[in-house]
Amino acid sequence: MIRTRRAFLRTGAATLAGSCLAARGTAAVSERGETEIKCLDYARSFICGTAAFNNVRFWVESRTTIFDDNAGTVTDYYQCASCKSENTFGEKDLFLADNYDFLPILGGGFWLVFRRPARISDRYRTIRKAEEMWGEPRLLLRDATEITRLETFEAIRDATAAGLPLVTQTEIRNEPMGLRAVIECPSKTMNISLDKNMYQVDTGPVAYPDLDKTFDPQIACLSVAFVAFNTPHFADFIVEQPTSLVVDGTEKGEFYHFSAPFSLPAKNTLLAMGRLPSA
Repeated sequence: MIRTRRAFLRTGAATLAGSCLAARGTAAVSERGETEIKCLDYARSFICGTAAFNNVRFWVESRTTIFDDNAGTVTDYYQCASCKSENTFGEKDLFLADNYDFLPILGGGFWLVFRRPARISDRYRTIRKAEEMWGEPRLLLRDATEITRLETFEAIRDATAAGLPLVTQTEIRNEPMGLRAVIECPSKTMNISLDKNMYQVDTGPVAYPDLDKTFDPQIACLSVAFVAFNTPHFADFIVEQPTSLVVDGTEKGEFYHFSAPFSLPAKNTLLAMGRLPSA
């Protein structure tokens, strides 16, 4: 899950075409000299545990790749679908009464787990070495086999209407810090305005990286967020965080919610899995 620039350079362009770098949507040159783009097939990508007590299987819901240009490293983080806290393999009462949402992210040799109860909790974020959770993780990641880059509104409109699975890639960066990130996820909601000839992506959750400083371990920079965009050059984010509940000007309490949206310059790419219908 962590690679160095030197390791990439050793592989050569032909190998790079099928590597994780290509899979993240970076243009690569194939053996035929063609430029190709890749992404995960999210319907068939999973992370499995290897521990005897639970060979758990998590569905991969998004992937965030962080490029540290100063260190020369590229690290993938896989955000898995959430579940509810449970009495695993119990005889009865399978959901815990004091329940919380459970969302794991794997990368860089660590699990970052978000536990979101109905109240503020000091266990909301926990980080543990990967093997300490469900044994050494086994990654079952599959690339999409046929991808079409959607570069016009008409292509986005037609791919949406045809029911093709859509994947978005949003690149953000902090040049002074030497940090870049690509957030890749399946587009769960796509809005299409035939009146305005506009689209708008609204999807999540994704693993949003804070690129304003360095973290140790790096996985600590991630937060649960949603992303929206309707142009190639910016994206809006809204992050889950402690949020005050205010009623008639009076604060009634604090809980975890998506709040304080913000906008960032970005490079957005839309991909369809499959071919566009012929005109």
